[in-house]
Amino acid sequence: MNDQEIEHRTDIDPKLLEALICPMSRTPLRYDRKAQELISERAGLAYPIRDGVPIMLPDEARKLDD
Repeated sequence: MNDQEIEHRTDIDPKLLEALICPMSRTPLRYDRKAQELISERAGLAYPIRDGVPIMLPDEARKLDD
C-alpha cells in the first residue's frame, strides 16, 4: 500500500462530516486529518477517529488544552 492509499483511507466522508455535530455544544466540527480528530472549538474537545470511525463520546474526547 502506498502513501496515497493510506492517506485516502484515513479521510472522513465530507457528507458524514457535514452531518456530525458535537454532542456537548451542538455545533459543527472541524476535521484534523493529521491528528485524526474531529475538533469542537466551542466545547474545547477533540473527538478521536479510530479505524475511520468517529468516536463521539465526551468521555473519549481529548481536551484541547492538553
